[in-house]
Amino acid sequence: MHIIVARDPDGTFAARAPEGGPAASGLSAAELARHAAGWERELRPRWVFTSVEHDYPALLGGGVRVRRCHDLALTEGLLLAAEERGEQPRSLAAAYARARGLEPPAEVEYTALDDQPALFQPRGPGLPGGVAPLDAAELVLAEQRRRIGRVPHPDRMRLLVAAESASALAAAEMSADGLPWRADVHDALLTELLGGRVPAGQRPPKLAALAERIQEAFGGRPVNPDHPGSVVRAFGRAGIEVPSARAHVLRALDHPAVEPLLEYKELARLHSAHGWAWLEHWVHGDRFRPVYVVGGVVSGRWASRGGAALQIPRALRVCVRADPGWKLVVADAAQLEPRVLAALSGDRGLARVSASADLYDSLADAMFGQARGRTPDDRGRAKIAMLSAMYGGTAGEAASLLALLRQRFPEAVSYVERAALAGERGEVVRSRLGRTSPPPSAAWRALTGGTGDEGTARRAARDWGRFTRNFVVQASAADWTAVLLATLRGRLPEPARLVFFQHDEVLVHAPAGLAERVRSGLEESVREASALVFGTSCPVRFPMAAAVVDCYADAK
Repeated sequence: MHIIVARDPDGTFAARAPEGGPAASGLSAAELARHAAGWERELRPRWVFTSVEHDYPALLGGGVRVRRCHDLALTEGLLLAAEERGEQPRSLAAAYARARGLEPPAEVEYTALDDQPALFQPRGPGLPGGVAPLDAAELVLAEQRRRIGRVPHPDRMRLLVAAESASALAAAEMSADGLPWRADVHDALLTELLGGRVPAGQRPPKLAALAERIQEAFGGRPVNPDHPGSVVRAFGRAGIEVPSARAHVLRALDHPAVEPLLEYKELARLHSAHGWAWLEHWVHGDRFRPVYVVGGVVSGRWASRGGAALQIPRALRVCVRADPGWKLVVADAAQLEPRVLAALSGDRGLARVSASADLYDSLADAMFGQARGRTPDDRGRAKIAMLSAMYGGTAGEAASLLALLRQRFPEAVSYVERAALAGERGEVVRSRLGRTSPPPSAAWRALTGGTGDEGTARRAARDWGRFTRNFVVQASAADWTAVLLATLRGRLPEPARLVFFQHDEVLVHAPAGLAERVRSGLEESVREASALVFGTSCPVRFPMAAAVVDCYADAK
């Protein structure tokens, strides 16, 4: 059974199940949560949300968590891409219009009563007059099911839709629960690294002192270390021409300003991205509560809406600490994308390499150990070869290393090279479960269609080929992690909670007595995700060792 939930134009909620099942309308968020608690307990339905991100918090606020759902907004995006329709609105009104064979209206940024943007809510212009959101949602659900049946691999798309919808549930729950974050530790760390807090617009004492050292290193002439152009001009006056003030450029220079400049850059980045203003805005009640955007990147990776949730610096991991009597279970998938490539391509040699916990070390043995003894640099060179295959790098030694990789693992390299050639021809490519790359723009087609400069056209084609080359791997890795999240979420014993996810890393906050159960459940979820995405006979190993710690910093 499924139960559809939609928000009406007046901000109240309505819910309906088919064939005489439960129904209710004109519900406040609290009333919806009370109804939903009973339906979830007694019926165990698949919930249908017009958008999990915007509607599920109403249930979470009432203490209700659901097991499974179908997110119409996320599904619409996946299907539009699979059908090669390009960038089209995926609002409920647009999806309803497409289901009726009508021209979809432009996307409208609606605002719900709680002032949160409601991508899928019909507040203001949208649905035709007289069409109830619940009726529109039911029609869209039926149409989406038909459309799923028409994609190249319907079963895979069904798995992707279920996993992506479950990921949306997990994302909303992580925002509600928050990541344990010691504000006092963060404040002490900022004070230690930057000096005391100063009014907005002023440099903290450590940055001010470094700015003085930088100026002295340039002979006392004014230089603004926050302005790259000022730094470039300062080096120019010193007789050193540099193309930019980036850290990797500075490290190659021999000048007394380099050391304080590099230190300044690191501390200034901390101050601007995760300083006291960030702490006040994002951490409340010793919890960091970001807003995650599931599938926010074209490859299917997550993004975040403010707070830099997916970029917690190593220096700040000491702030992430379990509550008393609880533990953090921290796990990340080792070298996930090369393993995904091995599974996608069916390259048996690379699959054997994946048996090692350190894939790059094993890869170095396979690439260089047969012809000569290993050198300390071989692991790094093997990594360059693999990254060149997945990202299309050819600079420096990369071309020759890629050629060697192609000799050793022809199926794997051929897989990504076919994807690159498809991109160069302007074709779309797909992930294992059916995520579809966007088509190139009309401007790209005009440029590569023989109407522009030939050299520029070739470069544009190669650039798009590099994108599709990586898309098939990165998007398939996003498939795997979505299924992993879905299965792990369902296995966690109460009251353990997923509290953080970053591409291929997860953190679970659990009572100390349940930590080992969580770790065991994670191992089972890894096996299940691998079998569901790549088949039960897939020989590729996906190690995801978990550490049970009190502090995130201790897991590495």
